Parts: sequence; structure tokens; C-alpha cells
Amino acid sequence: MKKILFTGGGSAGHVSVNTALIPEFLKNNWQVSYIGSHDGIEKDIITKKFSEVPYYSIASGKLRRYFSVKNFTDPFRVLIGTLQAYLKIKKIKPDVIFSKGGFVSVPVLLAAKMARVPVAIHESDVTPGLANKLAMPFATRIYTTFKETLQYVPEEKSACAGAIIREELFQGTRDKGIAFSGLDQTKPIILVMGGSLGAKGINTTVRNALDELTGHYSVIHLCGKGNVVENHNPDYIQYEFVSNELPDLIAASDLVISRAGSNSIFEFLALKKPMILIPLSREASRGDQILNANSFVQQGFALKLEEENLTTESLLTTVRQLRDQQWEMIEKMEAAPPSYTITQMAEEISQLAKNNGR
Repeated sequence: MKKILFTGGGSAGHVSVNTALIPEFLKNNWQVSYIGSHDGIEKDIITKKFSEVPYYSIASGKLRRYFSVKNFTDPFRVLIGTLQAYLKIKKIKPDVIFSKGGFVSVPVLLAAKMARVPVAIHESDVTPGLANKLAMPFATRIYTTFKETLQYVPEEKSACAGAIIREELFQGTRDKGIAFSGLDQTKPIILVMGGSLGAKGINTTVRNALDELTGHYSVIHLCGKGNVVENHNPDYIQYEFVSNELPDLIAASDLVISRAGSNSIFEFLALKKPMILIPLSREASRGDQILNANSFVQQGFALKLEEENLTTESLLTTVRQLRDQQWEMIEKMEAAPPSYTITQMAEEISQLAKNNGR
């Protein structure tokens, strides 16, 4: 039986590709294991979704771009995590390791290099995150989501795979989404997503614009945990988050307002949903969402609204622009080059295992 070890965590985006690929390997009778952090979001996602996949926790440290006392202690946690990962790898004996990134992946990939296990990395953003930058020297193969990313990674071991989209997203239906939300199916629907934790600025602005928006649209708002407010507008429905119903809600939606996380926006692209992207500002991030949004705007897949310029009026103006451009946008999305399918990505990873000769 072939064995694969997955790693990645710290955010939902560092887990979603793993959760898309794991069922493919289980279906093909691989033995699947996962290494993540003790208390990261990846532990909750993997253990709940895949009871048959053993989850191993290791110590991990975050490498910050700002001053913190933890910058002096976390390197030792990385060393401890590397030793823990090495011992797990030697026990599991995986044929290949797949990493989606996040700081927990750094000690795992360092340990993989020591144990001489081939490693595939998938990078979501236009410019690689710090964790993947540190891990790239230990990688056998690097896959990027954006073609632009190839200029930032070693050419000889890299390829653009595009986004790996969960199969269940293609199985959603508009009728089920309408039935679940209870919204008026005669109006076009806007889906608002602020990320897994929600986005206060987006939430507030959308609600301030509701009277105008719901004169023309119904609105589905995924606002984040603890962010639901009292509301009596029949054309506005809120959820903290959804899981199994998300494919149906996306299928029911005509337009999307979203952050610019790579996984989400490529899912909207795959499903041909015209979008307004409101990326995290440089003050709140390393600027990766801004670059993601810029790429989609340049390709004609989206409109961008900077968070610093986000007001009720600017949002309404941009929604009107999106409405006017939506069909042209859909045409450009239909002409976009396809990403690897889950089967293709799994075959690429399997080939690394074969080349390892285990």
C-alpha cells in the first residue's frame, strides 16, 4: 500500500487543497496521514472531515515580520517540531509528502529532507508566503496557482497547476440554494463572503447599503462567527458560515462580493461567478490579496475595491459596474485556461512517489 503524508495549516486556505485531494488518495487505496499543529484550524477540519486519517500534532512557531518576544522562542519550537516530524516520518514511512503551506509545514518539510522523502508544495498566492519561501529548498516539486508566480520560484522544479477545486463545489444547484436560503428566486442574488472569520468593514458597509441593494437583489451574507445581527429585511439572509450548503448557495448566486484569498476567487472563477474583490489592506497583511485581486482584474475576471476606499456609495457604484460588465466577464472566464483536475494533481504527486523507488 502506498502512503502519503499531508501537511499545512494556520488558515482554511492552507487546508482546502488538502481536503480536496485526500478523498482521491483514499479512493485509490493509499494510506493517508496528516501532520499539523496542536491547536490550528487544520486539526479541527481534518479530524472532523476524515475520521479515517490519523492526525499527528507537532510544535510549530510563527516567523513574524514584526517585533515580538516570541520571535526569540519560536525558532526553538520549530526545532522541536522538526524532531517530532522526523520521528513521525520515520515511523509512517510515507512515499511522498504534500504541503499546502503555513508555518506548521516548515518543520515537516525540513524533516522530510532529512528523511529523504520527496515533497510537493502548492503555492496559492502570486508571491510565495514566508513559510513556503523557507520550505522551497526542501521541495522536490513546486506547483503554483498563478502563472505569474513562476518568476519567484526555481524554474527547474516548478509548474503552474492552477487552483485545485473541490469536486463538491461543482455539484451545487440553484434550486437547492434557493430552498435553503428561502430567498425570492425572481431576483438576482449577491453572495457576500468576508473570509472564514468574516470582515468587519465589509459586513458594516454591506448592511449600510442594504436598502439600495435589496431594491434590485437578494443578498446572502456569510458574515463570520459571532457577526450575525438582528435583521427583518426579507431579501437579506445571514449565516456565520456554511459548510455542506456552500456549493448550493454559490450556484444560486449571480454575483459575488469577496475578499481576495486565492482559493476562494479561483473557485468563483471555476464556477463563472463575476466578482467584486475587496482585498485585505497592506496594513492588515503582506499584500498577497492585493496582488491576487490585481491579477484577476487584469484578466477581466473581477473588479477591485480597495478597503481604504470602501464606503456605502463606492460599494453601490462598483455593484452597478459589475452588473453592466457581468456577461463580458463570464465570457473571459469561459476562455481562461483550465487548472489541473484533482485526478491530474493526484497523478503528479503519485509520480513523485514512483520516482522515489520505495
